[in-house]
Amino acid sequence: MALSAGIHPEPALTAADVARGVCRLFAQAGLVAIPEVPLPNGRRTDLTAIDARGNITIVEIKVSRADLHGDGKWPDYCDWCDRFYWALAAGLDPAILETEGYRPETSGLIVADRYGAAVVREAASCNLAPARRKAELLRIGRLAMRRSMLAADPELAAGWMEA
Repeated sequence: MALSAGIHPEPALTAADVARGVCRLFAQAGLVAIPEVPLPNGRRTDLTAIDARGNITIVEIKVSRADLHGDGKWPDYCDWCDRFYWALAAGLDPAILETEGYRPETSGLIVADRYGAAVVREAASCNLAPARRKAELLRIGRLAMRRSMLAADPELAAGWMEA
């Protein structure tokens, strides 16, 4: 199908676009977020956010139907956060997230594009044990600081000692 002059199709939203929109939403709500956080169980979050009280939120981003239907690993995130959200690209049908397998009674739903996001369904709060919260906040803080140091001086990576 030929397009008329001057009309361009909208490009598909990427995970980075959705992450940007969610981060804008979180910033307005006083949360700070970091992408791609490895968890102690071997999984990696798309976004992990912390609020001023130290509550941890994990966000799993989905930009296509196939990606959403093929995700079986997300329950592994729930032991590492106080709240879990799905973040869907604007225009993606969220109906599947209402089914039992996606735990709509506990998981929240955010719809986002690259300019912003909106919470469609709040996530239920399941408080982390104090010892786990302390360990996770320390681990996430150290990860963020390490990334900041490496951004300032990439040569540090050659001799980095994990602790």
